Amino acid sequence: MIFTSRSRMSNVFSLVAFVTVIGSLLFLASGGNIFHPQAAKAASYHEPFCVQKQICADAIDSGEYYTGHDEPSALFYSNTPGSGNSYISQLTLPKDPPTLPNQSGTGGTFNFQLHPAFWFGMAMCDTQSAPEFTNQCTPDSDTNIFDNVNTRAKDYMGKHPGTAFMEMQFYPPGWAPFNLPGGISCDATRWCSALNIDSFSQNQNTGVNNNDACLSTVGVEPVNFAFVTKNGAAQAQANPLSFATNPAVSTPDPTRDLFMNSGDRLVVDLHDTPTGFQVVINDLTQGTSGSMTASIGNGFGQVVFAPKAKTCKVDPYAFHPMYSTSSEHTRVPWAAHSYNVAFSDEIGHFEYCNAVNSNGVCTQDGVHDLDTTLAKDEDDIFCLSAASSTRVPITGCAGTDADFDGVPYQPVWPDGNTTLHPTPILFTSPLINGSQSYSRVAFETDLPRIEFDTIPPCQRHVANPADPNPGQDCVNPAVGANFYPIYSTGTVSGQCVWQLGSATIPGTTNTFGGTSTAEYGGLLLLAYPAPGGPTLRYNNFRQVLSSNPC
Repeated sequence: MIFTSRSRMSNVFSLVAFVTVIGSLLFLASGGNIFHPQAAKAASYHEPFCVQKQICADAIDSGEYYTGHDEPSALFYSNTPGSGNSYISQLTLPKDPPTLPNQSGTGGTFNFQLHPAFWFGMAMCDTQSAPEFTNQCTPDSDTNIFDNVNTRAKDYMGKHPGTAFMEMQFYPPGWAPFNLPGGISCDATRWCSALNIDSFSQNQNTGVNNNDACLSTVGVEPVNFAFVTKNGAAQAQANPLSFATNPAVSTPDPTRDLFMNSGDRLVVDLHDTPTGFQVVINDLTQGTSGSMTASIGNGFGQVVFAPKAKTCKVDPYAFHPMYSTSSEHTRVPWAAHSYNVAFSDEIGHFEYCNAVNSNGVCTQDGVHDLDTTLAKDEDDIFCLSAASSTRVPITGCAGTDADFDGVPYQPVWPDGNTTLHPTPILFTSPLINGSQSYSRVAFETDLPRIEFDTIPPCQRHVANPADPNPGQDCVNPAVGANFYPIYSTGTVSGQCVWQLGSATIPGTTNTFGGTSTAEYGGLLLLAYPAPGGPTLRYNNFRQVLSSNPC
């Protein structure tokens, strides 16, 4: 639940008093311990998608490997029917500089070093996903808003229909191939994209996860995944079990998939259809197009929630958008972030490494790697050697940068220096059904969720004995970061566009304070379903604007 009104805020503080009494119980039952993440271990092809790729939605609390997705986001709000399930945005893919990166960190910075992906997002129905399993969800409807903290209320958040989150992701070229664990590039010079739908296999009201067979193959956060193809047909079954058993799911096919060049101007159209949610990408520069539909025909499916089962089962399922509108109340109740319709970058997944062993673990730290976290070297995983690269021969690691000292946290973002730094991602404010503007915008980053290993760590839990001072040491930018990117506005051909990078991008018209501290605002208190009643977290910084300035 997102608390906005005065009456709701009073309910929050009543709830704080309530959960304080049973804090220890909730802490244990909901897995609310401070999370010290992955030990140095490389992923294999038998690992679930979220382990291999490190580009999934962050959950409120989840096990090893599933935490650490730093996602600075722009949120779009409107009470207009259709705003939560159908929008169009124009996107210009960023360009890399002419200067190649080098192992000493003195060369250029490429997009793959800043972000393994960026994406457009939207909430989806999934009746086999958290928070609970009524097997009911009415697509494209605000009847799915259940955000009351009163456990006796008809709209208590624990009764919320099962929810998934869609990320329409774009992947930069030039580094390790996508089909390698930790790899992110489809091609040496061209971009590709994929439709991802992330679910969460936990009953939040009981704290029970899915069966061991599912957890070992698709994980606690199963992902439906399909590259955007030129004819709209998935190159392999998109469901999570298919990814675990069929390499074709994660192997780009240039004869079938839509490949795009840096600098291409795109129109990205996201909407529902009778057979499932669909994305259509029109490349205006090349005159090409592609699409993907989250349909049964493309092999999308639900991982059946059956905690006592001995095998993992997937049922065919067509995903449809959950809500009709997009506001502070249309959220995914298991996710760290608070939103429905959003644009987000995925940062914090590249560090230089000078030597890698056969298990994909860095054995010799690279430039900037200070290893100052509580768990030393815990981010030196998912590493690939220069020999694995499709173009730029550097060795690096794609694991979560828990101490915020990697490339994405240095001042190498778009700033007008196109000799050494890339150009910014440019996108227009989405238009509802392609014609109407969203009325409000917000900025949000989930830094508190991932500041678990800074010194001192962020105390994000409320009524948790391990966090006696909730909110303390949750800071923006994070400890260790020398830079954090911000959204700003500019103008291209007379049209307002959003851009991500520094405050000094040429032609910038509004920097919203000019720093990440100013732009992303204060700590946001969220409630989540949990055993015994709601639990509270500081998972994000968020600032909501009163209008849409672009």
